[in-house]
Amino acid sequence: MEIRLLNEEFDSEKLYHDFVSDSISFNAEYVSEETVFISETPDFPIYLAAPHNHFEDFKEAITLLKQFYIGIDREIHLNKRFWYSLFVLYKRDYIVEKYPEVLNSKKKFDNIVLKKFDWENYVYKCVLAAEYIEDGNFTDSDDEEKFIRIIYDNLDMYNYIIKYNIFRNGQFIINFLTVIHEEGLSAQMKKQIKDRPELGSDERYGRRVIFELNKNYPIITAPTLGKKELKKEIKEALALYL
Repeated sequence: MEIRLLNEEFDSEKLYHDFVSDSISFNAEYVSEETVFISETPDFPIYLAAPHNHFEDFKEAITLLKQFYIGIDREIHLNKRFWYSLFVLYKRDYIVEKYPEVLNSKKKFDNIVLKKFDWENYVYKCVLAAEYIEDGNFTDSDDEEKFIRIIYDNLDMYNYIIKYNIFRNGQFIINFLTVIHEEGLSAQMKKQIKDRPELGSDERYGRRVIFELNKNYPIITAPTLGKKELKKEIKEALALYL
């Protein structure tokens, strides 16, 4: 399938007006002549905040991204321009049906459809998760689903990890989140640290563990540690705040 791309810069007000009025045109000034090719582009959930925060949507997004999207060049599937173009020019009906609030507010449209493409963007999170699962050599779909559930149950930690370039490593993330799950640390990692005003008003144990692992790099190369060694480092970092 040939996907026309939006221009690098475009009039977002005009684009939104045409999206709402269902008058998006490939001849409009916001559409370039550039294209990319992808075999299939099935619909998948692109926004997973409340009230759309459901595990089944999260699993569906990662599964479809892994099956149909991440096989294209990484320069494309990690490029915001590709996704914005796909959503606005080709997925309007799906988006309006699943996220009707985009028709009521440009702010909601920008937050759901044109959200900055970084660790806060749900498509970005799910694309990385799909890559990690693809490269993780899981033995079957049940193991893949189990790991998707682990990410979902520890999404705050996952978000915080992928903010750091050095930790954006598939095997590290698989090992880290698996340790948290197997050691029963999820609830502790989400808890707020109290009586430590020097840390800020809303600091969490999990964030401080990542902070400590990052601070110790490169003396301790956490991204390359095996699961057993990483478990030790996680527990030592956590102990600093307990």
